[in-house]
Amino acid sequence: MRNKANMSQKELGQYLSVTDKAVSKWERGLSCPDVDNLKNMALLFNKTLSEIIYGTEKDARYSSNLPSDIKKEIMNKNYNCDVNVDFDFDSTKYISPFLFGDNLEHTRACVNGGISAQMLKNRKFVGKPGRYGCALDWFRIGNQSYLTFGNPYTCHYEGYKMNRAHECNAQVVTNYQNNTAAGIGQKNIFLRANEKYDFGIVAKAFEDTTVTVRFVSSLGVIYCQHQFLIRSGDFSSYQTVLIPDTSDADAVLEIFFTTQGTIYIGAVSLMPTNNFRGMRPDVIEKMKEIGIKLLRWPGGNFAGEYSWKDGLLPRDKRAPFQSYLGLETQPHTHGYDFHEINTDDFVALCREIGAEPFITINPAWDTPEESAQWVEYCNGSKDTPYGALRAKNGHSEPYNVQFWSLGNEFGYGHMEGPNSPTEYSKIARSHANEMLRVSPTLTLCSSGIYPREEWVNYSAKVLKDIVPNVSLHHYASPYPEYIDSKKRKEEYYTYIDKVYTEYLPRIQMLRTMLRDDDIKISFDEWNAWYAWYRGGSVTEGIFAASFLNMIFMNADQYGVALCCHFESVNEGAIQVHPDTVSLTPTGQVFSIMKHHANGKVCALQDDVIATLKEDVLNCTFINRTFDKNKTFYFSNPGIITNATLYFSDDVVPNTVFEQSTLPLESDMVLQKIVLPKHSIAHIQIKLS
Repeated sequence: MRNKANMSQKELGQYLSVTDKAVSKWERGLSCPDVDNLKNMALLFNKTLSEIIYGTEKDARYSSNLPSDIKKEIMNKNYNCDVNVDFDFDSTKYISPFLFGDNLEHTRACVNGGISAQMLKNRKFVGKPGRYGCALDWFRIGNQSYLTFGNPYTCHYEGYKMNRAHECNAQVVTNYQNNTAAGIGQKNIFLRANEKYDFGIVAKAFEDTTVTVRFVSSLGVIYCQHQFLIRSGDFSSYQTVLIPDTSDADAVLEIFFTTQGTIYIGAVSLMPTNNFRGMRPDVIEKMKEIGIKLLRWPGGNFAGEYSWKDGLLPRDKRAPFQSYLGLETQPHTHGYDFHEINTDDFVALCREIGAEPFITINPAWDTPEESAQWVEYCNGSKDTPYGALRAKNGHSEPYNVQFWSLGNEFGYGHMEGPNSPTEYSKIARSHANEMLRVSPTLTLCSSGIYPREEWVNYSAKVLKDIVPNVSLHHYASPYPEYIDSKKRKEEYYTYIDKVYTEYLPRIQMLRTMLRDDDIKISFDEWNAWYAWYRGGSVTEGIFAASFLNMIFMNADQYGVALCCHFESVNEGAIQVHPDTVSLTPTGQVFSIMKHHANGKVCALQDDVIATLKEDVLNCTFINRTFDKNKTFYFSNPGIITNATLYFSDDVVPNTVFEQSTLPLESDMVLQKIVLPKHSIAHIQIKLS
């Protein structure tokens, strides 16, 4: 079952909070998992306990480990039948905007190569030097130049505790000859002709040295250049604007000097001048387009690697963070994050896209007092010590950040810090007490392994007097590895069933364990597994539509107060390229569903969502069937102003929804719409 789920022994062990050696012993028959682990494996693999123990395969959709009401619901569903929709305009139910959340975690290519406008790789020279003493991702200029690492410019804020290796370096370049170039360069830079690029370098020299920076082609044709006089003494910052006269998708940046001497380069920066606080405006526009209303940051797993006070330093001065999880969280940047986004940038982004900030603290490394200082920086008046520091940084008014998570995924082996519910609840309470002392109205969320009885009993219920939310994470188990036939494609497409065979049972099980309706669920990470390592597909789009439909239908009943997709930028919804940004099918679905945020519910059933805002009725109809049309009927209460069909002939990876006007049929009594296989319709009706 582990192999079918495409999981390693280590990944399964992390899920179950045991070692990979323990998993290996189970599989070799040398020991047995305890009952709780059997239950959790049954949930993970969608199997009954008897299937796991005896190896007898059954239909997982009807597995007896599912709650009986869900089992009955799945067995009775018929997504192929016609649907009659009745609008209820007297409804008092609304769809919470906090179900339209997302994550902005510093992992993989979400920030670096994603929302960050920074165009250079390894701009602060992390890790160990490569060949000839040159930092990774850079190349040496001058066959006789001598390169090494020296005393750094970057640093951590006072009190930094993690002390990980190779975070802070400076690139040292020595030239032993006059009239010979010595320096460093970087390839594969995308340039647009006549666009302005802000270039900055932090450097120092033993003697005043003239340094040339320029864009050239791979053949050495110069597009533009500028010269700096690097002064002797301490590190200083130098800036200019570079404007290439030619577009080039594979340009080269060169930084060099031609006199005898030595320079230290502490950091280099290159961004389009039109950036928004170091972020790409085109990515931000897509975040607006998909309608994010709640944004969780800085993680996720990265929250356990983050030191918020480092963000009080200037961007070039901030030391990179070496990842505790190595190449799992930072595989594209040699295991380091370059801290391009701090608290001020994050809050500004939230304001720009219309989202509420949701901040995750680091209780494994920060003290309760330091977490409280973060709250004070965000919410304190300018008369408080950290509120004054925020004001000094240009933000006199408090940010009023209300949503805070007390860490991420405690109890799992991949996170540093307390791993038992009792230990975690003690630490979480100490942080919560100090944070609430600063800002008493905060909405706090606790971390842990859910749904699991011991975490409910010894953490969630213990903390419920001050922490009213518990975090739930789930990623639907992996796709088939390949698709080589129509049958295999249909098996791939049945991934959408996981909404009802994996997601809803977990929510129901956690609610049953919690019992107390005062404890709400923060479903703050959900997605298709490994969405961050592949392109999107129409299957994932229908999956996202099915998930949101399910959440809207069940949030009130099961107490889901917050819900955050993980995560949009380069990991599911928004695909970022050097020159363009596009929505995946999942992103297209979010752009449809955003119309329901804060809407009064007029119809809400399987595959149908209708909400009313300002006399406009937004209707979403979903045909999740693999190969059949589906018909919907409703009485038209007004004038149809928009009817868009999102459709595709195929569902395999790298497919997207096409858009067209939806054909409408009416017999004066009922409006009829027919949706083709795996498609979605969005209809807007102006009430008369």
